[in-house]
Amino acid sequence: MQKGLAKMKRTNYCGELSVSNVENKVVLMGWAAKNRDLGGVLFIDLRDRTGVVQLVINEQAGGEVFSLAESVRSEYVIGVEGIVKKRDPETVNKNIPTGEIEVIVSRLVIYSKSETPPFYIEEDIDTNEQVRLKYRYLDLRRPDMQKNIITRHKVCKIARDYFDSNGFLEIETPMLIKSTPEGARDYLVPSRVHRGSFYALPQSPQLYKQLLMVAGMDRYFQIARCFRDEDLRADRQPEFTQIDLEMSFVDIDDVISVNEGMIAEVFEKTIGVKVKTPFLRLTYKEAMDRFGSDKPDTRFGLELINLSEIAAGCGFKVFADAIASGGSVRAINAKGAADRLSRRDLDSLVDFVKIYRAKGLAWIVVTQDELKSPITKFFTQEEIQAILKKTDAAAGDVLLFVADKDNIVFDALGALRIEIAKRLDLIDKSRYNFLWVTDFPLLEYDDEQKKYVAIHHPFTCPFDEDIDKLDTNPLSVRAKAYDIILNGTELGGGSIRIHDRELQAKMLSLLGFSQEEAQERFGFLLEAFKYGTPPHGGMAYGLDRLVMLLTGSESIRDVMAFPKVQNASEPMSNAPDTVDKKQLMELGIKIRETQ
Repeated sequence: MQKGLAKMKRTNYCGELSVSNVENKVVLMGWAAKNRDLGGVLFIDLRDRTGVVQLVINEQAGGEVFSLAESVRSEYVIGVEGIVKKRDPETVNKNIPTGEIEVIVSRLVIYSKSETPPFYIEEDIDTNEQVRLKYRYLDLRRPDMQKNIITRHKVCKIARDYFDSNGFLEIETPMLIKSTPEGARDYLVPSRVHRGSFYALPQSPQLYKQLLMVAGMDRYFQIARCFRDEDLRADRQPEFTQIDLEMSFVDIDDVISVNEGMIAEVFEKTIGVKVKTPFLRLTYKEAMDRFGSDKPDTRFGLELINLSEIAAGCGFKVFADAIASGGSVRAINAKGAADRLSRRDLDSLVDFVKIYRAKGLAWIVVTQDELKSPITKFFTQEEIQAILKKTDAAAGDVLLFVADKDNIVFDALGALRIEIAKRLDLIDKSRYNFLWVTDFPLLEYDDEQKKYVAIHHPFTCPFDEDIDKLDTNPLSVRAKAYDIILNGTELGGGSIRIHDRELQAKMLSLLGFSQEEAQERFGFLLEAFKYGTPPHGGMAYGLDRLVMLLTGSESIRDVMAFPKVQNASEPMSNAPDTVDKKQLMELGIKIRETQ
């Protein structure tokens, strides 16, 4: 180690320097990003989390300093002392914030040397993600990754300050809890003290935050770690973070209003975007009818058009049979796309909708002189004209049809409109279109399990006027639930909760829980409801998704410090891993080989 290393004390961060610091003596520390030898003068770009500044080491500065600087390589950790100078106009670097200045070094120390990294420590590298995650500590040095993590920090800080100023208390809930079914598989933690018993890691703080309302805390929030043992994708991880909140004596409008204020503050203070409130609201039915999705992207048109009345009883058997069996026929008009969607493109779209269980995709290309389509021969002239009128078709348009059960039609056309928008470059990526989807169905029927399941969770309150239908027509009951959507991505969701003990017990019974099972799983909540429960509601945001959208990242892995990969493993530390047999014995666990 060099002599005198401990005597240097950092005075500034690299990216904070500007012309206002000219002639100041500074001490900087960081990583050597680049070095250049121009013969008698060395240039080193010094990087820390705030940015990069150019160091200049002249041979005249002293043989020891110059020779030490000559030995510096990429990613060496160094400290320097020097004077900030203004660059000559012809050498100004307009690509970096510190480009007008440089630091003339009089002293240099090397704190740590580095081997050649497995990839370049710079923005927008084209490197296999598996390699990046294996060396995540190096990946996190890259400026774009550091910006993502800093943005995440800012979002948490802004949210905390906002909720604090609105009377919320930040309260931690337990990480080791009782296993309660909430939709996904639990991660289980064996108890050494209570052999044969298990804790679960929380899928969310749902029951605890409701109990905090029973406890009179009135307004709660938490930046909460959550765990779900489920299949992964770009915006899903086995462990993730929620901005979680709950409020007493509120209705839907109260919860929505508070959350719109938080979102507006986050966007303005992190990326300088002023968000207009109140946000658009769509009922679940309207969202599905218009966009085929309960998380619609409204930055472009391509809305669904219901042609069932026109197609009922038509000569095209595919359409007529779908309607006769209780389904529908719906279409999308890709305006002006006739010259941009070839026959090969249309064939590929047929294959695309089959991914979403549609049996096929019918199409009509509208030209100035004729309709090009294999299906027009099955329709009367009156039916053709009615379809063209209903779809507002004009020369140059392409009409795309799906006929099936409603859920399949919605899935297929909902995905198709996004696919077409991408192919035709219809999405304005500079826009931030927020909306709320409300009035969800409370329940759906699971054909495999032969029982009702909650669309959101078992604690969601039905609309007051629909409660009687729980006995007669459960699938028609609407929930006091709401999701917040940004550009086709669900940012979060919530609901007004059931606060009446009898109604909660009835809901659990409807979901197939016997009294004994309900008591076993949720007895502590039902017990608490005996002692005066305020009406309450709340919601939770996916913090990772929110930061992903704010930073324009492709995956939530790019906004998490140490994420998992698709099989829920972590390449850097090789978690999960085997453990010592002694640990297993203490827990009363024996690993059985699978057949």
